[in-house]
Amino acid sequence: MAYEVEKSDAEWRSQLSADEYAVLRQAGTERAFTGTYTDTETVGVYRCKACSTTLFESDTKFHSGCGWPSFYQPVTDTVEYIEDNSHGMRRVEVRCATCGSHLGHVFPDGYGTPTGDRYCINSIALTLEPREG
Repeated sequence: MAYEVEKSDAEWRSQLSADEYAVLRQAGTERAFTGTYTDTETVGVYRCKACSTTLFESDTKFHSGCGWPSFYQPVTDTVEYIEDNSHGMRRVEVRCATCGSHLGHVFPDGYGTPTGDRYCINSIALTLEPREG
């Protein structure tokens, strides 16, 4: 698939740390409860660490207890969905629609949220831009 932001593997490796590369470009996962944004309540926008596309607004973030930042919906058309049958599970992978970076997965178990969804996103895949005021 062609993305708006495309780089060579060498360019991604030079831009991202080894841990960021493992998650964003190789679909890895950070350990639960270790991410920077798991419990963050700062008001602002969450952007893709690889390309800075706005992905989530802080007002869609909620505490799910899963160990990763959880959101109930992304900003319109900023993510894409890929069927993921790895590790003996059926899941839906969430990627940045601008650069194709792996962000996490979405699950239909966000009970009590307006959408019923839980976007379980790796902190290392995000950058938080706090909103002033």
